Amino acid sequence: MEEVPLEAQRSQAPAPEAETGAETRITIDSPDAMQELGRRIAALLRPGDLVLLTGELGAGKTTLTRGLGEGLGVRGAVTSPTFVIARVHPSLTGGPALVHVDAYRLGGGLDEMEDLDLDVSLPESVVVVEWGDGKVEELSDDRLHVVIARAVGHEEVLDDVREVSVRGVGARWSAGAGLDALAGALSE
Repeated sequence: MEEVPLEAQRSQAPAPEAETGAETRITIDSPDAMQELGRRIAALLRPGDLVLLTGELGAGKTTLTRGLGEGLGVRGAVTSPTFVIARVHPSLTGGPALVHVDAYRLGGGLDEMEDLDLDVSLPESVVVVEWGDGKVEELSDDRLHVVIARAVGHEEVLDDVREVSVRGVGARWSAGAGLDALAGALSE
């Protein structure tokens, strides 16, 4: 039997990915509804939560984050941090701060983002990373992945309609932690 080096064994072994929790899919029909979804998600968040936002340019990632900020009761206008990379919005209500990161221009993974000290901010904040897939998952075994896609119907893009998938990863989200109620709350 051929001996496999330890590093090769690690790369062949399944990643110790934390278990996937609930997933919910929601159709959003306006920027206001996207912001409301952000407020609803914020009600589920607590210090130490990591939220990854994925979607093409103009999909609504910052609009969703604006709703998160409103729901968390943070100070300052939530705008895209594309040119400053990260913004911290302190809480006005004694809750967690919102750390809003745009990783679009960052090519590397977590190593390139070390200067942002996200690992230091995470325990007492809610950290939201736009374009974070494949870059910051190592920050936490427990995280939310929010994927926003433009809806397509009859060969045309429907301007304001978005299909949003919210998936929890890790023990924190294994029982769903209220994600299943998000879709119903928006249709009321």
